[in-house]
Amino acid sequence: MKKLLFGVVDAIKAKSIQFIITTSFTLVTVLVVLFVGVMLYSKFSETAEQNAYLNTQQILEQVKYNLDSYLNGTTQIFELVDDKIRRSQGVSSEKLNEQLEAIVETRKDIVSIAVFSRKGELLMGTPAKPMRKNSKLTEQSWFQSAIDDPNNLSFSLPHIQNLFKGEYTWVVSMSRGITIKGAEEDIPAVLLVDVNFKEIDDLCQRVGLGKKGYVYIIDLVGNIVYHPQQQLIFVGLKNENRSLPLKYSYGSYVDDAEGDKRLITIKTVDQLGWKIIGVSYMDEIVTTKNEISRFIFWLLIFVIVIVLFVLSYISAKISRPIKMLERSMERVEQGDFTVNEPIRGSQEVEQLSLRFQLMMEKVRELMNQIILEQEAKRKSELEVLQAQIHPHFLYNTLNSVVRMVGIGKNEDVITTITSLSKLFRISLSRGKSIITVQEELEHVRHYLIIQKMRYKQKFEYEIEAQDEVLTCKTLKLLLQPIVENAIYHGIEHMADPGFIRISASMCEGKVLFQVRDNGLGMSPHVREQVLEGSYKSEGGSGVGIHNVHERIRLSFGEGYGLNIESELEVGTVVKVWIPCQHDEGQEG
Repeated sequence: MKKLLFGVVDAIKAKSIQFIITTSFTLVTVLVVLFVGVMLYSKFSETAEQNAYLNTQQILEQVKYNLDSYLNGTTQIFELVDDKIRRSQGVSSEKLNEQLEAIVETRKDIVSIAVFSRKGELLMGTPAKPMRKNSKLTEQSWFQSAIDDPNNLSFSLPHIQNLFKGEYTWVVSMSRGITIKGAEEDIPAVLLVDVNFKEIDDLCQRVGLGKKGYVYIIDLVGNIVYHPQQQLIFVGLKNENRSLPLKYSYGSYVDDAEGDKRLITIKTVDQLGWKIIGVSYMDEIVTTKNEISRFIFWLLIFVIVIVLFVLSYISAKISRPIKMLERSMERVEQGDFTVNEPIRGSQEVEQLSLRFQLMMEKVRELMNQIILEQEAKRKSELEVLQAQIHPHFLYNTLNSVVRMVGIGKNEDVITTITSLSKLFRISLSRGKSIITVQEELEHVRHYLIIQKMRYKQKFEYEIEAQDEVLTCKTLKLLLQPIVENAIYHGIEHMADPGFIRISASMCEGKVLFQVRDNGLGMSPHVREQVLEGSYKSEGGSGVGIHNVHERIRLSFGEGYGLNIESELEVGTVVKVWIPCQHDEGQEG
């Protein structure tokens, strides 16, 4: 074997110099292209990402500026309304109503202006519309904010305006506590100005951050003020990770919590503390980066293909004899030990081929020797297993007879000894190890007669067989160890009478014996140990069933043997599979 390895090394050393040079050139070329490609990719990618970040920040800064400008304008309108009310002689003044109607007509985004008492009573409203019933005005957030902090102008979250009859409009409510003139003294009240949310919605919808990117707005505690997919948010079909944006006022970070890698950019509206959040998808931001990577990738593929083509052409002539030898070795690996093809080539390859042929001749000699040794070993194992079962069975049977003699059951002793003699006559079979299925069933019937004499009413049994299997040949002493195990370990310790049923039938061209009992059963762990021969019971060596299993496998092959099905407190079924044979010469 060492000579073979040294021969391979010599052949490779002699004929691979050109191959090594070509491979080295390919490797150096690929490394240089990779280095240049990585440097270009890194530089352009960094520039593309920086430009994308800067562009996103500039867009959000414009949104912030527009939103600040709009909110400042609405705040000035609110202050103007507040000033008009304070200077008027009362909320019922016609002049005041005309001034407020002019403001509403001038600003199309103003939905309504209203003044309420602290108890929620409508004191004045423009345009003049009747209020809806059960609007729960005093429980609404804008009203509570004006009552709790009357000096602070509060902005509510977008909601449907449901105070006045008419259209249902999405609005943002501005409210603050004010004082109006009464007949005798000033009256504390709440001023409400509803602004159409469509204006804010239009400001944000005009923003584009790629094909999938978008902008949304949250308040100081994370509530959604605006989102292009707000309906999906409300019904729970979409979710935004708002915990991180709440920690920052400005800046950018990358988030992959939703599965897609996204660039999150944050800006804060100074007046309200609202956060404008831009969501850009990285796969759109780095389009240039992907194009560069694709270009470098195909360039590398092209260079490698050309170099490999040249390399293959050069190395083919050098490696052809070695490949022929390799194919011969593969045939040996697949089990073909008849390979005997001399290979022509360089002196080293021919010498290697000769050594390989010598090695194969030695392997064939060793395989023939191993086959002869295994056959001899197999026969000796079979004889040892059969010799192991006979004393095991004889000990248990004679032990039962001795106990019956001791208690004076002479008639039972006669019956037992008669059955024992017939049982041994079948067991001896003039030195044969192969008997018919009918004789095997007769053998186990006499064994059951002996055991029933011992146990009396402890169990009943039944034996049945199909006529077509009675003439089939089988190993002797297959069923007796299984029945013995059913009695000693399955039925003996039962409180109720047991039942053993033995059957022989033809199934799928094989002979199937089944020994079924309603005993205590066994666990899967014990069942495996019994077949492996590692289970040791308290009352026996535990070799009976394992020996039967091994005898069948040694005689007929791995496809035959025992199969045990058992369930605790239900019973056990042992299936014995053997081939259907009518000629003793077929054994083994």
